Amino acid sequence: MSAPSGPVEAETDAERVLFDMVDGYDRAFEQAAEIQGFSAAQACILVRLHEPVGMRQLAEDVGCDASNITQLVSRLESRGLVEREPDPADGRARRVRRTRAGDEMNVAFTRDFEFARHAVARLDPGEREELTRLLRKALGSDV
Repeated sequence: MSAPSGPVEAETDAERVLFDMVDGYDRAFEQAAEIQGFSAAQACILVRLHEPVGMRQLAEDVGCDASNITQLVSRLESRGLVEREPDPADGRARRVRRTRAGDEMNVAFTRDFEFARHAVARLDPGEREELTRLLRKALGSDV
């Protein structure tokens, strides 16, 4: 999907509401991370580690550079929440995975981060399906 050509109209109601939603989501995410004693960036890493992942891929997933991801992972590692292990596909590379303590912390974080769960709970099942479809369309994703 390409961006519309020509002049962009003034901000629409949809854009304002989307901004409010994203802003509320970000603030709630940061607050939940703070409750658990880590930064939003560290929480983002912990949440994304469903399975072991390479450092380069993790940096790409989180949207930061390699040196920053190394520091963030080191902080989580020092708390016993993640560990690095050799990548079986490439002995020179390292993967990161959550530890049992990291899994427990992720559950606690998810419990404290209720913004999306509460927002979606206000919708009936049909509205949730429609919201999912519209968000995927807005993101250019047909998945």
